[in-house]
Amino acid sequence: MQTDHRVLSRRSLLSAVLAGAGAATLAGCSTPVGAGLANTPLDPGTVEYWDLFGGGDGLRMQQMVAGYRAANPGIPVQAVTLAWGNPYYTKLSLATVGAKPPNVAVSHLTRMQTMQQAGLLQELRPEDLARHGMAAEMFNRRAWEAGLIDGRAYAIPIDTHPMVLFYNTDICDEAGLLDDAGALKVLEGPDALTDAFTKAQQVTGQFGATHGINADPASCWRIFHTMYAQLGGQVIADEGTRVVLDDAKAQQVLEYLRTLTVERKLMPGAIDYQGAIALFAAGGSGFHINGEWEISTFQTAKMPFGMALLPNVFGGTYAVHADSHTLVLPRRDDQTREQLDLSLGFIRALLDQSMTWAEGGHVPSWMPVADSDAYRKLTPQSNYAAAADAAVYDEPAWYSGSGSNFENVMGSAVGAVESGQLTPQAAIAQIRSQLTALAALPSPV
Repeated sequence: MQTDHRVLSRRSLLSAVLAGAGAATLAGCSTPVGAGLANTPLDPGTVEYWDLFGGGDGLRMQQMVAGYRAANPGIPVQAVTLAWGNPYYTKLSLATVGAKPPNVAVSHLTRMQTMQQAGLLQELRPEDLARHGMAAEMFNRRAWEAGLIDGRAYAIPIDTHPMVLFYNTDICDEAGLLDDAGALKVLEGPDALTDAFTKAQQVTGQFGATHGINADPASCWRIFHTMYAQLGGQVIADEGTRVVLDDAKAQQVLEYLRTLTVERKLMPGAIDYQGAIALFAAGGSGFHINGEWEISTFQTAKMPFGMALLPNVFGGTYAVHADSHTLVLPRRDDQTREQLDLSLGFIRALLDQSMTWAEGGHVPSWMPVADSDAYRKLTPQSNYAAAADAAVYDEPAWYSGSGSNFENVMGSAVGAVESGQLTPQAAIAQIRSQLTALAALPSPV
């Protein structure tokens, strides 16, 4: 029997909450049931757009929406920014089930899949995209294909946002780590990275590198995932129903990270996200590992810095953890052709402003911009553009994705090793136990 998405049944409400919460417990959702379901009706010719961007990303997105308004003065736009993470996804899911969704919304690629499985997204058919000059080959291949479900598109990737290596150019210059052009020398292999951190520490007198550890499972997971993927490791399979963690590869990565913090003390083992940023910005470390989105922070601090790909620590095929921001069309059963074209036209207009988005550090997925001379000349942002082709995303499962239980399980165990609270063996046992419990649960959507 076909589901009527205009009827807010108990089952569909529960599915929406769980899809939006990314498998977080219902008690942890900060959006009350029913929020977003009583919006004032808008003129059918209005583009309603929801996003979750704050900080520099938020300002750039406002600029891009303003660009659309200036080019389309006859089309009203209602742009709404909601709290990042589960509050945003829960409200978006509930609004869709309640037949009050926005026309266009932002979704992380790793969260989009769960929303699609809950029946909350419209398929983006090739013939509809073609009317607006969009086709699969015009997007970064890795980002596009990672978002396909059974060969069908449900999301338009606007970027790839990978983990990168920030470096203080003054400190690295004094440490002899820059080449003749003033860029960071290529670091490949565990010894090369350890040596670079050691030389930087000798200059700073404090630490060689930083990244968030305390209460920051996301950063810990992303760094582990990068190195583990370089070894060819996989954590879960078959839509999250099987745990396939390779203990030997996981131990290799965990022992290396523990060496950097506990044994060599090249990185602080007890520091939170903001503390790690502040220490790097103040010159207390030569390197900082984080997502490229923090570029605005260091630009604002007016510190001398560069950005590079995270090194290929363990050889093999290069891989780096990443996610992608995508634009999706929440399901609207009564949508007209004209409304669909308004939404797709809005998406195309944002893609055409991808240089503005790239200035904030994100690697553009729209190839007309990614392949342009203007982007190639944009530094340090273009220095790590190759990360888009080497991106590894969270493996699909109803409990995985950005801000999910999967991320918390993995990152908490990794952080405990880096802080010296768990041995690598104990962390692996903890991961296996907790993921096995999640894998045994049936998908709620």
